[in-house]
Amino acid sequence: MFLAAFLLGLPVLAVSSPEPVHVQLSRRAGRWPSSPSEYLAAADFVRSRYGYGRPANATTTSKRMKQRRGSAQSLPFVNQAGDSSYFGTVSLGTPPQSFNVILDTGSSDLWVVDSACQDCSRETPIFNTAQSSTFKQAGTQDVSISYGSGEVIGQLGTETVSMGSFSVAQQGFLSGNQVSEGLLSGTVSGIMGLAFGAISSTGAVPFWQTLVSKEEPGGSFILGGTNSSLFQGDIEFLDLESPSGTSTFWLLPVTDVALSNQSISIAKGNLAAIDTGTTLIGGPTADVQAIYAAIPGSTPSPTMQGYFEFPCSSNVQISMSFGGKLWPISAADINLGSGSTSEMCIGGIFDLTLGSDVSGSGTPAWVVGDTFLKNVYSVFRVNPSQIGFAELSAIAGSSGAPQNGVDDNAVNGSGRVAASVSALLVALVPALVAYIL
Repeated sequence: MFLAAFLLGLPVLAVSSPEPVHVQLSRRAGRWPSSPSEYLAAADFVRSRYGYGRPANATTTSKRMKQRRGSAQSLPFVNQAGDSSYFGTVSLGTPPQSFNVILDTGSSDLWVVDSACQDCSRETPIFNTAQSSTFKQAGTQDVSISYGSGEVIGQLGTETVSMGSFSVAQQGFLSGNQVSEGLLSGTVSGIMGLAFGAISSTGAVPFWQTLVSKEEPGGSFILGGTNSSLFQGDIEFLDLESPSGTSTFWLLPVTDVALSNQSISIAKGNLAAIDTGTTLIGGPTADVQAIYAAIPGSTPSPTMQGYFEFPCSSNVQISMSFGGKLWPISAADINLGSGSTSEMCIGGIFDLTLGSDVSGSGTPAWVVGDTFLKNVYSVFRVNPSQIGFAELSAIAGSSGAPQNGVDDNAVNGSGRVAASVSALLVALVPALVAYIL
């Protein structure tokens, strides 16, 4: 399933040239959980990011950061990148300085570390604001953005930000001078949030939404398109849910979960955040219990809160629907490896809510991460607000054709997205994602 190349498609900004220009994406080595303790921490981080409580085993904040916190303005909790795995390149400043940033649909803020960062690894590229003629500081007070696995502290500013052929002047961002241990690794210098501006902690309009707002009447602003070689059949588009009337996360209702194509009784209408920054799948307590009750021999993990185990010899074929087709998940992605014994394996779907009742609140009861997204070609579209899924092509590692489900709000689209649709394409292999704005 794992391929070496990841593509960020950014076509030329021109109505007459809709073909995408592909820019390399990479996968962070060593950041995927691989042990029971890491999977337990990953679940806690997701609970923290979506408001289910700060994890008891969160990364310890450095002494220097504790000393500075008294003067820092705490911004609302947003997200964390401890289990994010894919990054692309952005440029900041004049002349441009290039950085790898995590691409995360579960947050909305842009930040990179700067030359004042004393906690940063020597191999982490840093932004030198003094070498840019277009950098402007937006305040002198330190601010912090908290994540499930730590926090970043810095100052707000504006700068020219570019990705591929596209550039935004005076883009708001956080210039980070302190970062919790483990929040970044290797050559990654920050995070670019791809969720909606309503959940931005810094108050800045996200980079991609600024690009969309540049569209003028009478024209068509195109940032991308789909790569038809990476999927087969039609893209099934489903309407985005916005419980508060304002778009926040990329939300869809979970309408069906099936084991070997046999539906499991779950609550209807619970919302799922489709999150590229999350490794696993988390769901509400009753639904997760129902899923594992349908798997012979499964049992709650005796050592990992919220997790279940099943016999390693089982071929667990889970599929999910969000109002349309049932999309299969590879058994290899559901099986996380040995748990409490060598005969019992950890399941890739965990109890997110731990008994909390979030019905009617608009808070996602499900978080659907790469365990699912690795198995589909995904499209995020702003106008109209939809998420689409398609079966992966053979070269992208198809896990099987989807099954017909209850089609409540699906809109079957052609594999080719019309040139009149504004679009930003991110193709992650094996988690294949296209952002169509």
